[in-house]
Amino acid sequence: MSAKFSTIVAALCLAAVPVFAQNQKPTDPQIAHIAYTAGVLDIAAANQALKMSSNKDVIAFAQQMIKDHEAVNKQALALVKKLNVTPEDNETSKTLTSQATAKRDALAKLKGAEFDKAYIQNEIAYHKAVNSALETQLIPSAQNAELKALLETGLKLFKGHEQHAEHTASLVK
Repeated sequence: MSAKFSTIVAALCLAAVPVFAQNQKPTDPQIAHIAYTAGVLDIAAANQALKMSSNKDVIAFAQQMIKDHEAVNKQALALVKKLNVTPEDNETSKTLTSQATAKRDALAKLKGAEFDKAYIQNEIAYHKAVNSALETQLIPSAQNAELKALLETGLKLFKGHEQHAEHTASLVK
């Protein structure tokens, strides 16, 4: 593993931990925005992988991320519309967005196997961070039962994404 690759992977993994800790519990509109933002950002990362990778395992993983995150985000939008709730931008969703932009910029400088490895390692770290936030903050803080149920369903799916990313990492040489 090259020193350049190791440095970039380390930086991406450190940056993958979002700022979910807040002095007070997030509200349901904030939770909805955080969850939706996390999905949109992973879709953007997957689209980048589709453009930059020629590895069939990475491409299949990215296609699955787009399909699953679009489906969950569609459900989330339907729920907020049904509940007449306006998702509320907040520091956590802003931090997620700025970190994801920086990660995509760093990944854009890589090519071939270096990109593939860094992308998949970032996906592992990202899903671990999001899953942890869902378990420890977002689900426990959600007041609406339907929002909580959607988050719990998402957590099951995203734990599968984490495992899928780990499996894909073992295939990427």
